[in-house]
Amino acid sequence: MTLQHDRPEPGRHQTPPEYTPRLRLKPKGQLSGYVDGAWWPRTDDLVTELPDLLAVLSVRLGRIDRVLYRFGEWASAPRKLVTGGRAVRLDGYKRQPRNTIEVLGVNRDKIVLLIVAAHTKPDQAHDSMMAAAGPGNDDSVDDLLMVSAGEQHARARAAAAEGHWAAGVSTPR
Repeated sequence: MTLQHDRPEPGRHQTPPEYTPRLRLKPKGQLSGYVDGAWWPRTDDLVTELPDLLAVLSVRLGRIDRVLYRFGEWASAPRKLVTGGRAVRLDGYKRQPRNTIEVLGVNRDKIVLLIVAAHTKPDQAHDSMMAAAGPGNDDSVDDLLMVSAGEQHARARAAAAEGHWAAGVSTPR
């Protein structure tokens, strides 16, 4: 019995993207930092944006099984998306790290992407994407997005409050 690998077969065509996603990935095999690259979607509509992204990422991951995203950062999305003739689970979580998505292949390989907001100025988006995809880069998501120290502090306080709320602990004022 031979193992079935879930990679594209030579001569077998993937569904090409309609639009080329604004995407930068670290070189294959580079294991540094939290993110494997960056994506700058054109809108906040995950269902509209994902088919083209998944078509490109399937070259590296094979068949895509799931996408994990943070609730509140995208327009509402269904639990499944049919793209390229296959169903992909869309799982939104409140605790998914901000400004990231995780794309998982059926073989459990994954790619974690920094999300550069659609409304970001082009020069800032370019800088964030190039840094995220830099070999050996291990900057935090906030550092890659050039989030100010004040905003980082506010995010940390909000995350701590969410954690206390989820645990049923009151937060000090």
